[in-house]
Order: sequence, then C-alpha cells, then structure tokens
Amino acid sequence: MADSAADKVDFDLVTPLNLVASEEVDMVVVPGGAGDFGVLPGHAPLISTVRPGVVEVHQDGSVTSRIFVEGGFAEANAERCTVLADAAQLVDEIDAGAVSRRLDAAKEAAGSADDDGKAAAETELRIAEALVLAAGSGGDVH
Repeated sequence: MADSAADKVDFDLVTPLNLVASEEVDMVVVPGGAGDFGVLPGHAPLISTVRPGVVEVHQDGSVTSRIFVEGGFAEANAERCTVLADAAQLVDEIDAGAVSRRLDAAKEAAGSADDDGKAAAETELRIAEALVLAAGSGGDVH
C-alpha cells in the first residue's frame, strides 16, 4: 500500500540565510533543549528550544539525511515540524580540520573571557564540541 500524505510529516529547516530542507518525511528527530525528540504524523503540539546537534531525517525505515544545527527553536504538530536554526549544514559536508580549529579557538576564548563575554564564549564552546561529535559520526546514514 502506498504512503499517503497523512502518513508523512511536512519538515522544514530554515536558517536566517536560507531554506536548508523542505520535504515530506516519515519522521524527524530534533536535538531539543530538554533532549532529543522524534516527530511522527499525529504529534502533539510542541514548541522547544534546539541545542547544538544533529537533526535526523527518516524515510522508509532509515536515516536519509543528517543536518547539524547550531541551536534555535522547533515547532511541531500533527502535520508539520519546523526547525528555525541559527545556522545549519549537512553533516557529510563538515570539514574536520575547520571544526578542530574552531574548537581550539572556542576553548581559548572560554578560558580567557571576562564576565561580559563569558556566556557567548561558553555558547561557542558548546557549538564547537557538538560539531566535533557530529563530524566524528560522519555523514553515514543507515
């Protein structure tokens, strides 16, 4: 039996610069502020912060794409999941060397930040650490 639109979730991932993804999917898993959550058709209404991590898109029982987000907000309901991300990139396009340099710079900045810059430095450090984890997992999808 063929899938109908009722068996799918409309998924959009948007950054301030562009529309990163817009498709009908079986499920999307989002790195929420309080933990990862999966959105399937019929999901209860939800608004959540998004922490730095990987959004996984599922089709036909497997992960078809992985997108790193630097944080933001997500809204889900029975038909749709929208992620408004600060920045995003496909996991398989992450440059491990650039990520390593970003982590080193973030550690240095966090260690030397004054009170005014401490929160921003710690945020950048969390993003860089999450990028390292995402880069280490590679772009492999199941």
